[in-house]
Amino acid sequence: MAERLGVKVQTIAPLRSSLIKKGMIYSPAHGDTAFTVPLFDQFMLRTMPDGPRKTAT
Repeated sequence: MAERLGVKVQTIAPLRSSLIKKGMIYSPAHGDTAFTVPLFDQFMLRTMPDGPRKTAT
């Protein structure tokens, strides 16, 4: 997430932790993050069209 947002990991870690505690995201494996609500990623892309996008590698 930090890389996508262009910030340091230390900057985003408290936000990520807060979202996990609120039950909005979870970490299925080390380094992975997923939304707990189905299709929420698509909702975020619709509501924040200018936000960071995942690019194919």
